[in-house]
Amino acid sequence: MCGSFCTMESSLQQLALLRERGYDIIPIMSGNLYNTDTRFGPASYFRERAEQICGREILHTIVDTEPLGPRISLDALVICPCTGNSLAKIALGITDTSVTMAAKAHLRCNRPLVIALASNDALSANLKNIATLLARKHVYFVPMAQDDPEVKPNSLVADYSLVPQTLECALSGLQYQKVFV
Repeated sequence: MCGSFCTMESSLQQLALLRERGYDIIPIMSGNLYNTDTRFGPASYFRERAEQICGREILHTIVDTEPLGPRISLDALVICPCTGNSLAKIALGITDTSVTMAAKAHLRCNRPLVIALASNDALSANLKNIATLLARKHVYFVPMAQDDPEVKPNSLVADYSLVPQTLECALSGLQYQKVFV
């Protein structure tokens, strides 16, 4: 989970749904989300909810997430929400947060990475990063759409209700269609 604070409730709902469907989940949060109180809620609320849903402590440092992939094998990694900042770093191979380290460590084992994007610059500065990752093996996007084309013409947000279907397709090596709704 990255610091798209305005989408955290939707992300937590999907986390709970995946848990109800029987997935064993290791929660990962970026340092910003783990530590930052915003108008959308205190960081402690998001931490407590995620840990309660998953029944595990949150991994939130680079040291915590580095073993994912080589020593701790995951069937899939879902980044929900994924900010434009984290998306760009993943596309460029930058590993300086717990989430980008988890993605790097996981992808080196050629397993599915599912991205539920929430970015105000997705159709501008981040469009090239979306294209880069769409062309990369083992990376799958939750279908996304403009959330407010008039006020935020470059913004895209994933349809969080499609996280489970996208994950199921990714586990079979397929991109859930349509990518843009």
